[in-house]
Amino acid sequence: MTTFIKDFIAQETLNRRRLLLAGAAGLGAMTVPGAFRYDRALAAPGDPALAWSYRDRVDTYWNSIVYSGETFVQSLGKPKSDLVNLVNGGSSEKSLSDIKSFLAKSNGNCAIACDPNDSPNARPVVEAVRAANAYISTMWNKTDDLHPWDFGDNYVCHMTWSSVKPAEDAARILCKAMGGKGGIVHVGGIAANQPAIERLQGLKNALQDFPDIELLDAQPADWDTTKAAALMSAFLTRYGDQITGVHCGSDQMAYGVIEALRAEGIEGMPIVCCDGSPEAVNAVLDGRLLVTGFGNPYWSGGILLSLAYHAAIGTFKPSEEPNEHREFYGPAILITQDDAAEFKANFVDSIPTYDWNDFWNLSTGQIRYG
Repeated sequence: MTTFIKDFIAQETLNRRRLLLAGAAGLGAMTVPGAFRYDRALAAPGDPALAWSYRDRVDTYWNSIVYSGETFVQSLGKPKSDLVNLVNGGSSEKSLSDIKSFLAKSNGNCAIACDPNDSPNARPVVEAVRAANAYISTMWNKTDDLHPWDFGDNYVCHMTWSSVKPAEDAARILCKAMGGKGGIVHVGGIAANQPAIERLQGLKNALQDFPDIELLDAQPADWDTTKAAALMSAFLTRYGDQITGVHCGSDQMAYGVIEALRAEGIEGMPIVCCDGSPEAVNAVLDGRLLVTGFGNPYWSGGILLSLAYHAAIGTFKPSEEPNEHREFYGPAILITQDDAAEFKANFVDSIPTYDWNDFWNLSTGQIRYG
């Protein structure tokens, strides 16, 4: 098991131990070191409506995000059905329309967590939330010039992951598995998505050190399994046996790539991807994938909704927080065959429990630009 995985698991174990000890002592999250620092009650008049806006729940990653959000809602003593699911199906127009409808229905008394679907859509979403005097936390997609601190308290925070380095590290593993020569195709996400852009850049960075490996083609498959299968089939038709490795922007697309290869009788081609879904971890274990990434959706979905909720009920004031609490990176690791079994035991077979009032304990620093 790699040192990075060991450190990640150790931190998660410490977090769980702190939470258990606090509960056993009859104390609240207030007693946990580094936990929720504010002294108002955890309920307030108004009881804001809660929503998560996202692409779809068919994708295992987004299912985990929403499961996390539901877990937070249940921690408030509410049924998980109180979380309103704003499913946009990959449409930025629907994302904005659904959020505006939710704002109108709740009369602005609401807290929202949201992936705006693409970066340009983040600004109109945030502006609509501010106009309604509601509260929102965003994930993954926003433009570099859009910052929560420019919108007072209504734009609570933005969380993303630095996808360049993990994608680059995964690409290096891929290139080494290819023996340092051959041809790679890249199956990417939605073209305007920040993680899709960064994951392709990570691949290009790695290839600078492998002059005998050619990037044959890079095309978007919109994070979709079916589209990825069709794209991989097209790549095979065009490039044939020139393809000796595949770099995928997500687990969900990797499944489509595997099916397209299998349809052509191709087994054992090295493939790397990202998201750390249970299916992908199993695929790493049995050798169908070389590596996948993990950004801990079981924490991020709940913590973003928690931040928006606590801003809405007034238990903390976002504008009084430092910038690293308004824009921050989530945790990220790579999972290889060397550590997949240990990871599976800790994060697949047993889903961790989190303290939703300990807002930034797994964040990994302020977002950097340029």
